[in-house]
Amino acid sequence: MSKVIKQMEMDALRSTFQDVRDAVVLSVTGLNCQLETALRAALRKRNIRLKWVKNSLTRRVFQELGLSIGADSPLWIGPTAFAWGAGSVAELSRAIDDELKKSKNAAAYKDKVNIKGALADGQLITFEQALKMPTKAEAVARIVTLALSPASRLVSQFRGPASRLAGQLKTLHENRSAAAPPAPAEAAAAT
Repeated sequence: MSKVIKQMEMDALRSTFQDVRDAVVLSVTGLNCQLETALRAALRKRNIRLKWVKNSLTRRVFQELGLSIGADSPLWIGPTAFAWGAGSVAELSRAIDDELKKSKNAAAYKDKVNIKGALADGQLITFEQALKMPTKAEAVARIVTLALSPASRLVSQFRGPASRLAGQLKTLHENRSAAAPPAPAEAAAAT
């Protein structure tokens, strides 16, 4: 490959991966064109893009972009494909895991598509860690729950004594109403 072609490829990789911070790294070998098209189409429905890359050029571009995959990382061994998109690395990982294990082509993908690892916010993590991470919606829900938990306890602390006091006042009022003799105007109206 000439220097001009390499530079053009690196420019294309730089523009493609410039804003990517979450990705899953795959190794794909022996996949025929029908299975590749099916994999791409299934992932595209979930807003996930897939790109096969040349390791040496991608390693240089990632170093420039600040994505921390070391030059001696096992991710750079063998054929490499990057999948990115979806809302978070958790959604991305779950979508790829579902496609590889639960789709109608799962048996065909078994030995041909292997997961090497994942990138979460530019840092290298294992795919299992990426699967266990919360999605953005789950993280926001957890934060809201944690924020509201002390407030709900505080409200219950105020409501508890207040409801007891209200119950005692109601009982006291009912007891006084039953024990009090009728007013003279009420007695005259009753006869």
